[in-house]
Amino acid sequence: MPLSLYDTTIPVFQRALANLDAILTKGEEFTAAHGLDPAELTGGRLAPDMLPLTGQIQRASDTAKFAAARLTGTAGPSFADDEVSFADLHARIAGTLHYLAGVDPMAFEGSETRAIVVAARGGERHFVGTGYVLNFALPNFFFHVVTAYDILRHKGVQVGKVDYLGTF
Repeated sequence: MPLSLYDTTIPVFQRALANLDAILTKGEEFTAAHGLDPAELTGGRLAPDMLPLTGQIQRASDTAKFAAARLTGTAGPSFADDEVSFADLHARIAGTLHYLAGVDPMAFEGSETRAIVVAARGGERHFVGTGYVLNFALPNFFFHVVTAYDILRHKGVQVGKVDYLGTF
């Protein structure tokens, strides 16, 4: 049986988001243990021109849910992008996981050749399903997941490769 775009996206997004949620929990515990203002981490950035931790979580969430919606030709949920606390970020991830769990694998039929248009700075980007997944959706998703991880690590949270990869 060939590997479907469902198989290359939904379970991958679900696993990485669950790992990211666990990493956020470690960040939350770190702030409590060190008496820090949680906003020091949730607002943390790697560079001044990069999004803070909250923005990285929002973009990872958006990439996962919009990929599922685009590939199935449906409308995904819209979230307000107003998260500021760890609780907000956990809820954002939970909402994304809930949506992904309800996506019908059969809805991905024919998605390999589906025309996909992504609004981007400087204009629209046009893809065909497989190229969209391999060249945009997955790299973009993991950019934001790893950047969120890196922000927490940079701020002193004791996370490592095993936290990022999760258990097998």
